[in-house]
Amino acid sequence: MQRPPLPPFSLETAVAKVKAAEDAWNTRDPKKVAQAYSVDSEWRNRDEFFVGREAIENFLTQKWANELHYRLMKELWTFTDNRISVRFEYEWQSAKTGCWFRTHGNEHWQFDPDGYMSRRDMSANDIPISAEDRRIHI
Repeated sequence: MQRPPLPPFSLETAVAKVKAAEDAWNTRDPKKVAQAYSVDSEWRNRDEFFVGREAIENFLTQKWANELHYRLMKELWTFTDNRISVRFEYEWQSAKTGCWFRTHGNEHWQFDPDGYMSRRDMSANDIPISAEDRRIHI
């Protein structure tokens, strides 16, 4: 099966791929989100490294159990034939402390010929905010 848009990317298809990722992540459905990645997708998420859809689904399940009211915004930074880089911000409330955070970061994505993400490298920083300072309301 294929997962359009497919590489090589144009500006239009790269923007569409970013929007599809943003929409999927905002569902907070680990199973749905994991389907966008190849079965052997390699991930770096901050200081964690893992491989495969099952590991991705497990990671996202734990993430969204801890990061409540998660809302994400992604923006295309640049692209080439089969790679896309984005900047992102998301806001969330800690399940442990109740405190709010805004996370700023970058992701670099590599896609296989069928349009599945085969590699994701993510770096991010968390900034404490007040509930009144939230600006992402999707």
